Amino acid sequence: MMHDICQAPVSLEDATLVEEWNGMIRAFLAHGTATPTHLSAVLSGAPQFAMGYAAKGLFSLMMGRKELYVVAREAGEDAIAALAVSGGSARERLWVRALGEWLDGRPSGAIAAMERILAEYPTDTLSAKVSHAIRFILGDGVGMRASIENVLDAHKDHALEGYLYGCHAFTLEETGDYRAAEAVGLKGLELATDDAWGLHAVAHVYDMMARPDAGISLIENNVSAWDHCNNFRYHVWWHKALLHLDRGENDIVLALYDQQIRADKTDDYRDIANATSLLMRLELEGIQVGDRWAELADFAQTRTDDGCLVFADLHYQLALGAAGREDAQAAMSTRFAIDAARQGEMPARVADPGKAALSGLNAFAEGRYDAAFHDLAAARPAMQTIGGSHAQRDVFERMTIDAGIRSGMYDATEALLEDRIARRAGAVDRFAATRLASIQDTRRIPAQ
Repeated sequence: MMHDICQAPVSLEDATLVEEWNGMIRAFLAHGTATPTHLSAVLSGAPQFAMGYAAKGLFSLMMGRKELYVVAREAGEDAIAALAVSGGSARERLWVRALGEWLDGRPSGAIAAMERILAEYPTDTLSAKVSHAIRFILGDGVGMRASIENVLDAHKDHALEGYLYGCHAFTLEETGDYRAAEAVGLKGLELATDDAWGLHAVAHVYDMMARPDAGISLIENNVSAWDHCNNFRYHVWWHKALLHLDRGENDIVLALYDQQIRADKTDDYRDIANATSLLMRLELEGIQVGDRWAELADFAQTRTDDGCLVFADLHYQLALGAAGREDAQAAMSTRFAIDAARQGEMPARVADPGKAALSGLNAFAEGRYDAAFHDLAAARPAMQTIGGSHAQRDVFERMTIDAGIRSGMYDATEALLEDRIARRAGAVDRFAATRLASIQDTRRIPAQ
């Protein structure tokens, strides 16, 4: 049996197809546009390659779109049929199991399958990245870090070593080890100059530590790490916009929004999340964003019954609330109530923190800031479980804080701000500084 670039067995008998498979692995790790092209070539040349179908299915589920669950189920059926003919390696059978577990509503089971592979083949960067990606969707920062650190030693002098460092950097940042994350991420970029994930991990560090100058320089001086990307490049532009926002350069932020972040009017939930969270940050700073919400709300109102990821749903609701799409907001709320009553890993996230967070967003959109603060603060302890990063979820933190200030709950809001600062290793960004100042100014105003 041949081995791929991950030094793991792969039941492809044609060296050319193995090269296509290796190309797919590299493209997937680099968030490159060629991932589906390489994968399609493999499946065309090896229609009984079960792991290829499993990859197609798992990658489809990562897209967080209801219609792609149909694609994933068909891929799962093709994978099972292929296994019946070819048998496949243990690694390939576990990939098929991972897809089946996730389709059955157990993404944690998909992680477990990947970890079984890594126990046998710790050099399998592809399986490590998939475990990393699913844990990211589940908000499991500690698990992400442990998983990557378990296979670090096996990646010394590995062809894909730099990409694993990029993953490690991100896990270090998400677990609060910012200095180590910066060092590991920059080391990874030296080994894998096209590693957008590693570059973005370091950008996260600079965001969390209120070092916007360093972050902007990093992105501008490493264009080759992300300009080749699929829509992940929009996310890098989003990071750049956040850094300019922290410098108070709102005109640059709006220009980046129009010329880069929403230059392509896609409906990928990750692109919608970039856009909605950025517009909300701008509005919280008193910036008028014009009719930009309407375009996002048009997409969002077609997603009220998606129910794939709470993270995606909350960002859809940001657009719906800001654009005044009351019927669509109500439809989302109704669906949340139904999903929260169901059993399973994802419905549990709808129940907590999803319902409270959604209620808080609705209240904020309606100007009921006391209710918004109450509901968003109630959701806050479990918000990491909706997935995404600290930087992405920070829009909900900011809304909670501003709702508290607007409703006069200064002591509770100040405590929340201090906790936010502590989670950032004591760094005080522009947002925190202005809100703390606002609270102090209000307290100095004598009572009438």
